[in-house]
Amino acid sequence: MKIFYSLIFCLLLSKASFAQKGEVIVIKDPLIDSLIAKRMEVYKTSGEVKPGKPIVSSYGYRVQIFYGSDRREVFNQQARFKTLYPKLNTYLIYKEPNYYVRVGDFRTRLEAQRLMSEIRSTFPTLFIFREKINAPQLDITTNDQR
Repeated sequence: MKIFYSLIFCLLLSKASFAQKGEVIVIKDPLIDSLIAKRMEVYKTSGEVKPGKPIVSSYGYRVQIFYGSDRREVFNQQARFKTLYPKLNTYLIYKEPNYYVRVGDFRTRLEAQRLMSEIRSTFPTLFIFREKINAPQLDITTNDQR
């Protein structure tokens, strides 16, 4: 008898779950659409890239050329590197008690190793670090003759 009542109860419950009808209303902030539109503009491949604005990309590599606790020496090493390689970006990082000078925004480790082999005689203490980088500036020339 218990099995019979259990079976009837299950049948009624399953029929009630299929009989449900309703409407789903999505409530969202209108700013979400504007943010999505802005994001799409940024990532358009055919659109213009605004010069001077760094685009933060995913992870890449930087070469650490110097570290130390003397702030003046860190700035001197950064200036020395900038005179030798003015096109490469330099970054100062402070983690107590040391300052670190890291250079470059390399997408691959091979690019960072090329720089290391090039500057090893000038800066003997070199390390490669994987971290978030700014995407390198691309030389984009528009070609409307398609």
